[in-house]
Amino acid sequence: MAPLRMVILGRQGSGKGTQSEYVTGRFGCVHLSTGDALRAAVAADTPLGRQAKTIMDSGRLVGDDIMNGIVRDRLAEDDVAAAGVLLDGYPRTADQAGALEAILDDLGHRLDLAVNIDVPIEEVTARMMDRGRSDDTAEAIQRRLELYEEQTAPLRDWFESRGLLATVDGVGTPDEVFERVVAAIERGRA
Repeated sequence: MAPLRMVILGRQGSGKGTQSEYVTGRFGCVHLSTGDALRAAVAADTPLGRQAKTIMDSGRLVGDDIMNGIVRDRLAEDDVAAAGVLLDGYPRTADQAGALEAILDDLGHRLDLAVNIDVPIEEVTARMMDRGRSDDTAEAIQRRLELYEEQTAPLRDWFESRGLLATVDGVGTPDEVFERVVAAIERGRA
């Protein structure tokens, strides 16, 4: 079977990080976090990394053109080509999803699916409050979740319109959720 190429989505506190570890362990694909890819490009002093560093140093957000280029460069590397990829934190918008589709097409690949780990807002709020981080105030959590919904609803619609979205119940033990994720992956690749 071809290497797995998927996107993982989920609200903050949904267990996305844990499930990403489980998926990469089970399927052998590369976990590509956009934050990690951005830091690696900056550390490697690539042309896109230098541009990103200048923008970040000025306190601005890195735009789609640079982020798409960094993702393109990383997806073209041999380890991802051979093992597949789990994208975490990218795409964040429907425009980025379209760019991802074009990048994979240029590389001769296609996306298998996007798994959305669905955990109710009340549950993720409780999980984040239980972490006890200083920036996890009720107001801050509510604002982050509202922003996530605003940004991600069109993205979920984009994947759904292409038959690529699998929504998985994220309530339960990590192992129970992982069983659901694996079932979704297997259906998406059938």
